[in-house]
Amino acid sequence: MTLKIPGIRPNNPQFSSGPCTKPTTWSLDALSDAALGRSHRAAIGKDKLLAAIETTREVLDIPADYKIGIVPASDTGAVEMALWSLLGARGIDMLSWESFGAGWVTDVVKQLKLGNVTHHQADYGLLPDLDAVNFDNDVVFTWNGTTSGVKVPNGDFIPADRSGLTICDATSAAFAQDLAWDKLDVTTFSWQKVLGGEAAHGMLVLSPRAVERLESYAPAWPLPKIFRLTKGGKLIEGIFKGATINTPSMLAVEDYLFALDWAKSQGGKDGLITKADANMAVLANFVTANDWVDFLANDVATRSNTSVCLKITDPRVTALSADAQVAFAKALTKSLELEAVAYDIGSYRDAPAGLRIWTGGTVEQADLEALVPWLSWAFETQIATLS
Repeated sequence: MTLKIPGIRPNNPQFSSGPCTKPTTWSLDALSDAALGRSHRAAIGKDKLLAAIETTREVLDIPADYKIGIVPASDTGAVEMALWSLLGARGIDMLSWESFGAGWVTDVVKQLKLGNVTHHQADYGLLPDLDAVNFDNDVVFTWNGTTSGVKVPNGDFIPADRSGLTICDATSAAFAQDLAWDKLDVTTFSWQKVLGGEAAHGMLVLSPRAVERLESYAPAWPLPKIFRLTKGGKLIEGIFKGATINTPSMLAVEDYLFALDWAKSQGGKDGLITKADANMAVLANFVTANDWVDFLANDVATRSNTSVCLKITDPRVTALSADAQVAFAKALTKSLELEAVAYDIGSYRDAPAGLRIWTGGTVEQADLEALVPWLSWAFETQIATLS
């Protein structure tokens, strides 16, 4: 039996969870004012870098006494800069419930080889017990689990009077979820997620408490140049005023400035959160109406509004071997790619087999509404191959 193809297609089939789609108003003309061929140390370069920093502060409502720096190597570089520079002064609590959080645990335990580490772990779809976290220690966690679609509901689990620092990977949360800045001492993210920017540049946000640690503690291990945030026991202030550690792409900087201006046109942080919530609601309605699919996140309060992860629950599929379930999900997503209606929506390689669909603010709600009939079409097409 040949299934009827849906009569509508997304205008934009890009639903990747990173790099993410650009705003619909983006074009190459947006980059025409880039400081190409100019030094990033020249006034024009530093002015653009400082504008990127201060407009980030404006859009995200970052407190005036927090430091914001543009650092190398995307979110990964920003997180590892923080881990290598700050950890070791006291015990550490690590939280992980998906691939990237587990990667930070590997950094701390196997690379830095630090002792006195407590690992709070949960399976895909769940959060660890947040009440068990010891905030007398430094605490490392992701705000939104990009590969599981599970986020912390808010910052209420973090005490205001904590002794340790909180180090938060917020790369798929910034610009889509309300970050509790008063509870976060180190926050990292990158440009290519919610704002659809270009890769390779990270953002590092430091609270006054984090700065105090940097200026009063020197780790026992050597730091490469791209990790060094202090000199002579003092913060290198220039990093947080546009004097980057190494050479940034001024083309990518211009692209980020466009994205920030676009974010302001959408109502800033609150407007982007509203867009992401409305986008996720399209998929929530779809899940409610279809019994073959469900959220990987077990709790409504922890469902991501950016990296939405879905699992296939139909018994004809769950009865298959693990490898066959992976093959089924891959065939489903491949059929959508071949129809040019959805690109890059397979689950992450380490995650349970299923779908991962980006719903951040650069995705248009109408495109998600056009996509969901195709999800059903692809599922039914693949189910037919099992009989």
